[in-house]
Amino acid sequence: MWADYRKQLLATGFTSEEVSLNIEQNEKSLFVDGAPNEDQRIFAVMDDETKVGSLWLATREERNPGEWFVYDIVIDKEFRGKGFGRSTMQAAEGYVKSQGGTRLALNVFGPNAVARGLYESLGYETMAIGMRKALV
Repeated sequence: MWADYRKQLLATGFTSEEVSLNIEQNEKSLFVDGAPNEDQRIFAVMDDETKVGSLWLATREERNPGEWFVYDIVIDKEFRGKGFGRSTMQAAEGYVKSQGGTRLALNVFGPNAVARGLYESLGYETMAIGMRKALV
C-alpha cells in the first residue's frame, strides 16, 4: 500500500523527501508496532472464495463525530471493471451505518479519473480541490 501511495504522491508533484515524511507521519499515527490502531478495520474483498482486493476503513469519531474514512480501497488489476469497486464502496457504507456512522469520507488523487467517476456516481461530493504548479 505504501509503495502505491508513494508512487501516486510522486506523480502529483511531491518531492521524494515530502513523500517520505508524509508516509512516516502516517505510519506513526495509524499503526502501532506495524499493526493498525484499534479504530481501523481492514477487510479482504472477496468474490466467493477468491480475494479480489482490500478495503481499509477507520473511524474519525474523535475529530468528527459519526464520520468514517476510507484510507484505501484496492481492487486487483485482473478484477477491475467488473463492479467490485462499486460493491465494495456500497458494502463500506453499509458497514459504517451498522457501526452508527453517519458519514463516509475519502481522498482521491486528481489524476485518478476512474475512481473519481465511481465516487461521484455513488453520490460523493467534492469538498476541496488542491492544485499546484511546478515553477522550474
